[in-house]
Order: sequence, then structure tokens, then C-alpha cells
Amino acid sequence: MKFAKLALASVALIATPALANGIVEGATVTGPEGNTVGTVVAIEGGNAIIDTGKHKIPLPASMYVESDAGLTLPATKAMLDGMIDQQIAAAKAQLDAALVVGASAMAADHAPLGTITLIEGDEVTIARGGDETNVVVLLRGHFTAGDHGLMAKYTNAEIDAAMAANAPAEGEAAE
Repeated sequence: MKFAKLALASVALIATPALANGIVEGATVTGPEGNTVGTVVAIEGGNAIIDTGKHKIPLPASMYVESDAGLTLPATKAMLDGMIDQQIAAAKAQLDAALVVGASAMAADHAPLGTITLIEGDEVTIARGGDETNVVVLLRGHFTAGDHGLMAKYTNAEIDAAMAANAPAEGEAAE
């Protein structure tokens, strides 16, 4: 009987990932003022991902403290959401500044992708390898900008495969 209880307890521990400080998926997290900040929705590595209702934010386990109110963070929901909103706005501004006609872009594997020749709405036309007869059209959301410059979220191989899959079959007219 004791063995069965131990076996059930070990299965429960395996089924519910946990971190130090009693952090488990589904746990409600409060802020320093006792207000709800969010819920732990996943545990990945040494991070507990908290869903504030607006953002899902990975935070290191060391930030969480077990208190009388349960799991507590030293930040309010407004503070966390505000921090992520600022990061998103900064990333968007950096992308907008980098995503211009004439800019060089690289593929996700850091290989050269080509030069932007046209931007219409969310569509970005790239001359691959500088060849204006070999173009690909990606969406604005398919790019990031950072310390490495303008980068597509896809490798050249992934782009080639997608283009081949969408190419008209032999004998079909291209649209």
C-alpha cells in the first residue's frame, strides 16, 4: 500500500513540472501589493512563464517568492505589461528603421538574402543576391532587426522550398 502511494505521488510530480519556490503550472501569482499578476502557464528550463492576460512572460524562478499569499513577484501586472509593451514598441521602431528600400537583408541562418527593392503595405520585395529577376515577396512580420541588421525569419532553403511548392506546374500558366 505504501508503495502504491509513493508511485502515485511520483507520477503526480512527473505530470506537473515544478521549479524551486513551489512554482507549478497553474499557480496564481500575486504582486507586491497582493493583487493578481497572472498565472504560471508553463515551465521551461529555469523559467516560469506567466500569463498576465496581455502577455506571456518568461521569468527566472529566482524572481518568485513563496509568501502567505502564495507565489509572489516583486512587480505588479501593470509593471510587467508596461515593460513588455516598451520592448515590443522598441523592436517595432528598430524594424521600421531598418526595413527600407535599398537595405540588405540576411536569411535566418545569417546567409545573404538580398536587397529590398519595393515595400508596398506589408509586402516586402527582395531581389535575391541583387538579381532583380530573382525576387521573393515576404511580409513585414517575416523580419526582425537587431544588432545583426535586418534578418528574415526564414533560411534561404526554407524560402526556396516555399517558392518551389507554390510554383505553377509545368504547362500551367503563372498568375
